[in-house]
Amino acid sequence: MPSAGRAFSWELLFRLQKKGVKIAYLQLHTGLSYLLDDRWHLGPYDNFEKYVINEATVEAIKKTKKNNGRVIAVGTTVVRALESAVDKYGEITEKDGWTNLYIAADTKLQVADGLITGFHEPEASHLDLLTAFVNPNHLYHAYQEALSHKYLWHEFGDMNLII
Repeated sequence: MPSAGRAFSWELLFRLQKKGVKIAYLQLHTGLSYLLDDRWHLGPYDNFEKYVINEATVEAIKKTKKNNGRVIAVGTTVVRALESAVDKYGEITEKDGWTNLYIAADTKLQVADGLITGFHEPEASHLDLLTAFVNPNHLYHAYQEALSHKYLWHEFGDMNLII
């Protein structure tokens, strides 16, 4: 399971749905993303992850966008998958594939309007991805705040909502 999804129990998902939040699913086969072990450091372009985005999810996203809603991805890997499934016309498509998409501050996001994610280590490409959503200076200050308050990191840590 991608680590950002750990925060969502079935009870929480039901409560969100009762409040009107629509939920769509996609399939991910995630890896360690940036570090395999002490000897192998993969760059973002060397890290491939498998994903499947089905027709129901594509239709839910298109309906949300048409109704001026926001698509909030749960996890950086979800952002990579969604943005990898965009066709040459800027539309999300049903897709089963592999992605090594590197997203950073200069990336124009087509699908994801926000993100729920944990805190990531400075050397992780995940942190670069966050700069597509938030100014790097704001991100730096948020991380300083998190460090000073001893927030928990990554797999079982505290979560952020970035809009």
